[in-house]
Amino acid sequence: MIRDTIKAETVTAMKAKDKERTAALRLISAKIKDRDIEMRGKDVADDDALVIDVLQKMAKQRRESIQMYEDGGREELAAQERGELTVIEEFLPQQMSEAETKAAIEQIKSETGAEGMKDMGKVMGELKARHGTQLDMGRASGWVKESLS
Repeated sequence: MIRDTIKAETVTAMKAKDKERTAALRLISAKIKDRDIEMRGKDVADDDALVIDVLQKMAKQRRESIQMYEDGGREELAAQERGELTVIEEFLPQQMSEAETKAAIEQIKSETGAEGMKDMGKVMGELKARHGTQLDMGRASGWVKESLS
């Protein structure tokens, strides 16, 4: 389980006295714990999917922050965010390439009979169900629009 790997890596980083990595791993653990509290009382079928969802959101936030810091000339803050992003991405599954994503979109389009923009929700839903942990859904959304128009 990814959660156990994160805990083990936190201990390893603490023993190695790697302050930046330890801080990033603790941040990840805190976000996962927050999601656990949110999900209390709800049935969670796949713990890894929940952790991956948290990690994907954290990675997206870091990418946006890096862009804003670079635009604002705050390179030291951008560097800190890049360090956190590197640690977060270690625990994410390998992302699908653009070509693989577009091929998956075309397959789903043919299977569902999607033809126009009115079918975008159907295609996006199926894409997320099949490949949600391996995709940046924001980028995939643009490719689905392009494919359906």
